[in-house]
Amino acid sequence: MYEHLIKHLSFFDGIDILEPLMKRHFKDRIALVSSFGAESAVLLHMAAQIDRDIPVIFLDTQKLFWETIAYRSKLVDLLGLTNIRIMKPDADNVRLLDADGELHKTDPDMCCNIRKTQPLQEALSGYDAWISGRKRYHGGGRTNIPALEEADGRLKIEPLARFTPADLKAYMEHYDLPPHPLVAEGYHSIGCVPCTVKGGSTDNPRAGRWAGKSKEECGIHWTLNGQPVRLAAK
Repeated sequence: MYEHLIKHLSFFDGIDILEPLMKRHFKDRIALVSSFGAESAVLLHMAAQIDRDIPVIFLDTQKLFWETIAYRSKLVDLLGLTNIRIMKPDADNVRLLDADGELHKTDPDMCCNIRKTQPLQEALSGYDAWISGRKRYHGGGRTNIPALEEADGRLKIEPLARFTPADLKAYMEHYDLPPHPLVAEGYHSIGCVPCTVKGGSTDNPRAGRWAGKSKEECGIHWTLNGQPVRLAAK
Protein backbone atom coordinates (compact mmCIF):
# COMPACT_ATOMS: atom_id res chain seq x y z
CA MET A 1 0.00 0.00 0.00
CA TYR A 2 2.86 2.37 0.85
CA GLU A 3 5.52 1.00 -1.49
CA HIS A 4 5.84 4.28 -3.38
CA LEU A 5 6.52 6.30 -0.23
CA ILE A 6 8.94 3.70 1.12
CA LYS A 7 10.85 3.69 -2.15
CA HIS A 8 11.15 7.46 -2.48
CA LEU A 9 11.51 8.62 1.12
CA SER A 10 13.45 5.89 2.92
CA PHE A 11 16.83 7.53 2.31
CA PHE A 12 15.81 10.68 4.21
CA ASP A 13 16.38 11.19 7.94
CA GLY A 14 15.06 13.37 10.72
CA ILE A 15 12.91 16.35 9.86
CA ASP A 16 13.46 15.73 6.13
CA ILE A 17 11.49 12.50 6.28
CA LEU A 18 8.95 13.81 8.77
CA GLU A 19 7.89 16.97 6.98
CA PRO A 20 6.39 15.49 3.78
CA LEU A 21 4.70 12.69 5.71
CA MET A 22 3.22 14.95 8.39
CA LYS A 23 2.25 17.88 6.18
CA ARG A 24 1.23 16.21 2.93
CA HIS A 25 0.86 12.45 2.83
CA PHE A 26 -0.72 11.81 6.26
CA LYS A 27 -1.99 15.17 7.46
CA ASP A 28 -4.38 14.56 10.40
CA ARG A 29 -3.83 10.79 10.04
CA ILE A 30 -0.48 10.41 11.80
CA ALA A 31 0.60 10.14 15.44
CA LEU A 32 3.92 10.16 17.27
CA VAL A 33 4.60 7.68 20.07
CA SER A 34 7.00 8.93 22.73
CA SER A 35 8.24 7.57 26.05
CA PHE A 36 9.63 11.00 27.04
CA GLY A 37 12.76 9.05 27.87
CA ALA A 38 16.48 9.67 27.61
CA GLU A 39 16.58 10.57 23.92
CA SER A 40 12.99 11.64 23.29
CA ALA A 41 13.56 15.40 23.13
CA VAL A 42 15.17 15.22 19.69
CA LEU A 43 12.24 13.59 17.89
CA LEU A 44 9.67 15.66 19.76
CA HIS A 45 11.51 18.85 18.83
CA MET A 46 11.59 17.85 15.16
CA ALA A 47 7.88 17.11 15.10
CA ALA A 48 7.04 20.34 16.92
CA GLN A 49 8.85 22.36 14.25
CA ILE A 50 6.43 20.95 11.70
CA ASP A 51 3.16 20.74 13.63
CA ARG A 52 2.79 21.33 17.36
CA ASP A 53 -0.71 19.85 17.18
CA ILE A 54 0.43 16.39 16.14
CA PRO A 55 -1.05 13.73 18.45
CA VAL A 56 1.71 12.54 20.80
CA ILE A 57 0.85 9.20 22.40
CA PHE A 58 2.36 8.65 25.84
CA LEU A 59 1.94 5.23 27.44
CA ASP A 60 1.59 5.76 31.17
CA THR A 61 2.18 2.28 32.52
CA GLN A 62 1.53 3.53 36.06
CA LYS A 63 5.01 2.25 36.95
CA LEU A 64 7.08 5.10 35.55
CA PHE A 65 9.70 7.20 37.29
CA TRP A 66 8.29 10.46 38.62
CA GLU A 67 11.19 12.15 36.82
CA THR A 68 9.74 10.93 33.50
CA ILE A 69 6.36 12.47 34.28
CA ALA A 70 8.04 15.75 35.26
CA TYR A 71 10.19 15.67 32.11
CA ARG A 72 7.10 15.15 29.99
CA SER A 73 5.53 18.29 31.42
CA LYS A 74 8.75 20.25 30.90
CA LEU A 75 9.11 19.24 27.24
CA VAL A 76 5.42 19.79 26.48
CA ASP A 77 5.68 23.35 27.76
CA LEU A 78 9.04 24.04 26.14
CA LEU A 79 8.05 22.73 22.70
CA GLY A 80 4.48 23.98 22.77
CA LEU A 81 2.97 20.57 22.12
CA THR A 82 -0.81 20.80 22.29
CA ASN A 83 -2.12 17.28 21.75
CA ILE A 84 -0.71 14.81 24.28
CA ARG A 85 -2.69 11.56 24.44
CA ILE A 86 -1.99 9.82 27.76
CA MET A 87 -2.90 6.14 27.54
CA LYS A 88 -3.18 4.01 30.67
CA PRO A 89 -3.69 0.24 31.00
CA ASP A 90 -7.21 -1.06 31.14
CA ALA A 91 -8.28 -1.15 34.79
CA ASP A 92 -9.99 -4.54 34.43
CA ASN A 93 -6.86 -6.10 32.92
CA VAL A 94 -4.74 -4.77 35.75
CA ARG A 95 -7.20 -5.96 38.38
CA LEU A 96 -7.46 -9.45 36.86
CA LEU A 97 -3.83 -9.99 35.85
CA ASP A 98 -1.75 -7.78 38.13
CA ALA A 99 -3.78 -7.02 41.22
CA ASP A 100 -0.72 -6.98 43.49
CA GLY A 101 1.45 -5.05 41.02
CA GLU A 102 4.07 -7.81 40.94
CA LEU A 103 3.40 -9.27 37.48
CA HIS A 104 6.69 -7.85 36.17
CA LYS A 105 8.52 -10.34 38.41
CA THR A 106 6.77 -13.48 37.18
CA ASP A 107 5.72 -12.59 33.63
CA PRO A 108 7.34 -9.37 32.38
CA ASP A 109 6.08 -9.96 28.84
CA MET A 110 2.47 -10.05 30.01
CA CYS A 111 3.08 -7.01 32.19
CA CYS A 112 4.33 -5.07 29.16
CA ASN A 113 1.44 -6.41 27.11
CA ILE A 114 -1.29 -5.07 29.38
CA ARG A 115 0.50 -1.86 30.28
CA LYS A 116 1.98 -0.87 26.92
CA THR A 117 1.10 -3.01 23.89
CA GLN A 118 -2.66 -3.12 24.37
CA PRO A 119 -2.98 0.59 25.22
CA LEU A 120 -0.92 1.45 22.14
CA GLN A 121 -3.13 -0.70 19.93
CA GLU A 122 -6.13 1.25 21.16
CA ALA A 123 -4.37 4.59 20.77
CA LEU A 124 -3.37 3.93 17.15
CA SER A 125 -6.89 3.08 16.07
CA GLY A 126 -7.89 5.49 13.31
CA TYR A 127 -4.35 6.49 12.29
CA ASP A 128 -2.71 5.46 9.03
CA ALA A 129 0.87 6.17 10.11
CA TRP A 130 2.89 6.45 13.30
CA ILE A 131 6.28 7.78 14.26
CA SER A 132 8.72 6.02 16.58
CA GLY A 133 12.12 7.04 17.91
CA ARG A 134 14.16 3.86 17.62
CA LYS A 135 17.80 3.92 16.51
CA ARG A 136 19.93 1.23 14.94
CA TYR A 137 22.86 1.84 17.25
CA HIS A 138 20.79 0.52 20.15
CA GLY A 139 21.63 -2.93 18.80
CA GLY A 140 19.75 -6.20 19.24
CA GLY A 141 16.64 -6.37 17.11
CA ARG A 142 17.01 -2.68 16.28
CA THR A 143 20.27 -3.02 14.37
CA ASN A 144 18.69 -3.06 10.93
CA ILE A 145 15.39 -1.26 11.41
CA PRO A 146 14.22 0.55 8.26
CA ALA A 147 13.37 4.22 8.16
CA LEU A 148 9.97 3.29 6.72
CA GLU A 149 8.01 0.05 6.76
CA GLU A 150 4.43 -1.08 6.51
CA ALA A 151 2.98 -2.89 9.53
CA ASP A 152 -0.67 -3.67 10.20
CA GLY A 153 -1.70 -1.63 7.21
CA ARG A 154 0.01 1.45 8.68
CA LEU A 155 3.21 3.18 7.69
CA LYS A 156 5.72 3.07 10.53
CA ILE A 157 8.28 5.85 10.50
CA GLU A 158 11.71 5.82 12.18
CA PRO A 159 13.24 9.28 11.52
CA LEU A 160 16.19 8.62 13.84
CA ALA A 161 17.01 5.10 12.68
CA ARG A 162 20.40 6.09 11.29
CA PHE A 163 21.24 8.68 13.95
CA THR A 164 24.35 8.07 16.05
CA PRO A 165 24.95 9.11 19.66
CA ALA A 166 27.06 11.98 18.32
CA ASP A 167 24.18 13.11 16.08
CA LEU A 168 21.76 13.16 19.02
CA LYS A 169 24.22 14.98 21.28
CA ALA A 170 24.90 17.61 18.63
CA TYR A 171 21.18 18.15 18.03
CA MET A 172 20.43 18.48 21.75
CA GLU A 173 23.24 21.00 22.17
CA HIS A 174 22.39 23.01 19.06
CA TYR A 175 18.78 23.51 20.15
CA ASP A 176 19.61 23.68 23.86
CA LEU A 177 17.22 20.86 24.70
CA PRO A 178 17.09 19.73 28.35
CA PRO A 179 18.14 16.16 29.12
CA HIS A 180 16.01 13.72 31.06
CA PRO A 181 16.96 14.25 34.73
CA LEU A 182 17.91 10.59 35.21
CA VAL A 183 20.58 10.72 32.51
CA ALA A 184 22.88 12.61 34.88
CA GLU A 185 22.38 9.82 37.42
CA GLY A 186 23.69 7.14 35.08
CA TYR A 187 20.60 5.94 33.22
CA HIS A 188 21.10 5.56 29.48
CA SER A 189 17.66 4.13 28.74
CA ILE A 190 14.61 4.71 30.90
CA GLY A 191 11.47 2.61 31.18
CA CYS A 192 9.41 1.47 34.17
CA VAL A 193 10.85 1.66 37.68
CA PRO A 194 10.85 -2.10 38.46
CA CYS A 195 12.54 -3.05 35.19
CA THR A 196 15.12 -0.26 34.79
CA VAL A 197 18.47 0.04 36.55
CA LYS A 198 21.35 2.43 36.16
CA GLY A 199 23.78 1.38 33.52
CA GLY A 200 24.29 1.06 29.84
CA SER A 201 26.75 2.95 27.69
CA THR A 202 26.89 4.94 24.51
CA ASP A 203 27.38 1.71 22.58
CA ASN A 204 24.81 -0.28 24.54
CA PRO A 205 22.31 2.17 26.05
CA ARG A 206 19.62 -0.42 26.76
CA ALA A 207 21.77 -2.59 29.04
CA GLY A 208 19.86 -1.28 32.04
CA ARG A 209 16.49 -2.47 30.75
CA TRP A 210 15.30 -5.84 32.12
CA ALA A 211 18.78 -6.44 33.47
CA GLY A 212 19.51 -10.11 34.09
CA LYS A 213 16.74 -11.27 31.77
CA SER A 214 16.81 -12.32 28.13
CA LYS A 215 14.03 -9.81 27.43
CA GLU A 216 15.10 -6.88 25.25
CA GLU A 217 11.84 -5.30 24.07
CA CYS A 218 8.54 -4.40 25.70
CA GLY A 219 6.47 -5.74 22.81
CA ILE A 220 5.37 -2.49 21.21
CA HIS A 221 7.77 -3.07 18.30
CA TRP A 222 8.52 -6.80 18.46
CA THR A 223 6.93 -10.13 19.25
CA LEU A 224 8.65 -12.64 21.54
CA ASN A 225 10.38 -14.33 18.59
CA GLY A 226 11.92 -11.09 17.40
CA GLN A 227 9.64 -10.39 14.48
CA PRO A 228 7.78 -7.12 13.90
CA VAL A 229 4.53 -6.91 15.85
CA ARG A 230 1.32 -7.29 13.92
CA LEU A 231 -1.38 -5.87 16.13
CA ALA A 232 -4.71 -7.62 15.88
CA ALA A 233 -7.55 -5.63 14.35
CA LYS A 234 -10.19 -4.54 16.82
